[in-house]
Amino acid sequence: MNESLVVCDVDEDLVKKLKEFRFRKETNNAAIIMKIDKDKQLVILEEEHEDISPDLLSLAQGTFIVYSYKYQHDDGRVSYPLCFIFSSPVGCKPEQQMMYAGSKNKLVQTVQLTKAFEIRNTEDLTEDWLREKLGFFR
Repeated sequence: MNESLVVCDVDEDLVKKLKEFRFRKETNNAAIIMKIDKDKQLVILEEEHEDISPDLLSLAQGTFIVYSYKYQHDDGRVSYPLCFIFSSPVGCKPEQQMMYAGSKNKLVQTVQLTKAFEIRNTEDLTEDWLREKLGFFR
């Protein structure tokens, strides 16, 4: 039942931006950070970053991040996986947690992402953490 729960829609301009981001040609790490506008019940753009390491991404009281990461494989290949990172930090208000959790699946489906990760402790988001998560997708 939780799979079909949608608390918030995704802003149309944000959907366009995410689709463009998916097919970007740049080879640096980049991120789109989104939040929920509680009054409009809408997922909206909060910030965009170019050339940013995972360690510097801001995980506020509940955040959605689409992150393009330059991933160097052990065999020398380079890929650019698009990762969805959902943050619902400990101490977040229950109402806010429900809004983010209920909207996560809709956002992942809208952007057609397969690499979706959840993080509870904001200090855990490091390059090592991300590489470990991506290691399962070799």
